[in-house]
Amino acid sequence: MPRFAANISLMYQDKPFIERFAKAKQDGFQAVECQFPYPEFTGASLQDIRRELDHQALEMVLHNLWPGRWSEGDRGLAAMPGRQAEFKDHLGRTIEYAQALGVPRLNCLAGLMQDGRPSAVQDEVLIDNLTWAAKELQAAGLSLMIEAINTHDMPGFYLHHSQQAIEILMQVASNNISFQYDAYHMHRMGEDILEIEAIMPLIGHIQIADHPGRHEPGTGEIPYAAFFDLLDDLDYRGWVGCEYTILERANFFS
Repeated sequence: MPRFAANISLMYQDKPFIERFAKAKQDGFQAVECQFPYPEFTGASLQDIRRELDHQALEMVLHNLWPGRWSEGDRGLAAMPGRQAEFKDHLGRTIEYAQALGVPRLNCLAGLMQDGRPSAVQDEVLIDNLTWAAKELQAAGLSLMIEAINTHDMPGFYLHHSQQAIEILMQVASNNISFQYDAYHMHRMGEDILEIEAIMPLIGHIQIADHPGRHEPGTGEIPYAAFFDLLDDLDYRGWVGCEYTILERANFFS
């Protein structure tokens, strides 16, 4: 059975952010992840998060790079022409958080398509930004990832299929980058999550949620029992992030 990490940005939303660590521990998780650990999103300071991780004896295994002005519609900056300086300016803050929290890997959101479709210009900006960021993170002892997100939940997201993300990844001039595979997002884009063997060597982290509703496995149509067996068969040793809102009580540990 894979190792599961609670995504405390989506799970336990009935509790303030800083109280969700204790809920994750109570439910049997040994690790957590979050989307954005920054106070603008969590209402918690870096010191408060570090203290709670230590108090609950939890490991934080993932968070995202700074996504831009989220409340104004940004969904990442890496593929956004004209905003390269902003992307680079915020990386130092992301590194500070990751190092203080002991987070080994960081996910980069590409941003939105311009004119409704991917373009060679945005590809070039994305590849250049990722090449630069991968080098900076490697120097800091951290790993970089990119993620494809479905365009139903996030209309216009630039990377929205596995193959598209892999093609970008292969053009980045670094070996310090991998693919964050979100089974929920790829299922929503019509991909078969049981057909990932060919790309498994490029996957650095996995996330899950069921469909419909983006709730825990077993509440919808996605074949997660077979998916978890497949991960065992493929000897996947990374974490699986539970990035869903809770509908029923999940128990992965019985």
